[in-house]
Amino acid sequence: MSLNKLLLIFITLPILELAVLLRLDDAIGLFQTIVLIFLTGIIGAWLVRQQGISIIFKIKKEISDGHMPAKEMIDGVMILIAGAVLVTPGLITDIFGFLLLIPYTRNFIRKWIRHRIEKYVNSGYIITRY
Repeated sequence: MSLNKLLLIFITLPILELAVLLRLDDAIGLFQTIVLIFLTGIIGAWLVRQQGISIIFKIKKEISDGHMPAKEMIDGVMILIAGAVLVTPGLITDIFGFLLLIPYTRNFIRKWIRHRIEKYVNSGYIITRY
């Protein structure tokens, strides 16, 4: 991802988050909005902890079986990213974080990432050496 795209994300995402929170405040009130932000953070942290522990056991099992735990390692990174965005105040980031915690959507994202990496390797953009 280029620096310009990252800069755009880091500028527009907080503005969008603030707009959503202000709309939510108008719709349900300030106290309820704050409670919702805390609840999504607490529930998200709990889910990340549970899934993180589960993925560690899966990685250990794959290694003990003599397999490379590539799928599990990618899942672990996605769970870590989910944890980071779920503790960030905001509903857009929370939605993204919860999507990373759902095995079905995580599987879809993992396949998309793998496809992108294969595309870069096949195009010569990424060079691998053995």
